[in-house]
Amino acid sequence: GSNMGVRNYLIEGVSASGKTTVADELQRRGYHVIHADRTLAILGDPETGEPLACPADESLEDRANWLHRHWIWPVDAVRSIITNRSHPITFFCGGSRNLPKFLHLFDEVFVLEVDADTLSRRLAGRPEDEFGGRAVERALVARLHASKEDVPKDAIPVDAAAPIDTVVGTILSKCGLPA
Repeated sequence: GSNMGVRNYLIEGVSASGKTTVADELQRRGYHVIHADRTLAILGDPETGEPLACPADESLEDRANWLHRHWIWPVDAVRSIITNRSHPITFFCGGSRNLPKFLHLFDEVFVLEVDADTLSRRLAGRPEDEFGGRAVERALVARLHASKEDVPKDAIPVDAAAPIDTVVGTILSKCGLPA
């Protein structure tokens, strides 16, 4: 609805679904955006939130899986941004494995959806030092894309293969905001 109060939205999706591009465009349009994968995420236990270091002796494939499973956002940090009333609307963009711990704090959750071809084309353009840039990481992303295991149940799907203006317009209109 369009009740004016402080509202917080989450934009989720697998690697290369377009979270950063959407975040940048929302920011360009003047919205308050949290690039959570850059500014909030830590490696830790999804249950306790305790920070963890990746085991050094893992194979590349095991390492990619380990990093994925332990990519979390500190619950207190999420809560403090959500309860801060200095911005009328905040968009959090990114993914986290401990989402169930703070999912209920969001007014709405959007999940960016792309077809497998679009996804593999985008991943193919990534540098090696960015997640999804290595073959083992691309394989992991493809598996997560197919299984949808990280997608919250009641998330609103958004076709993220569309042009960025359309994607952001769709999200804003579903938030009751001018697109």
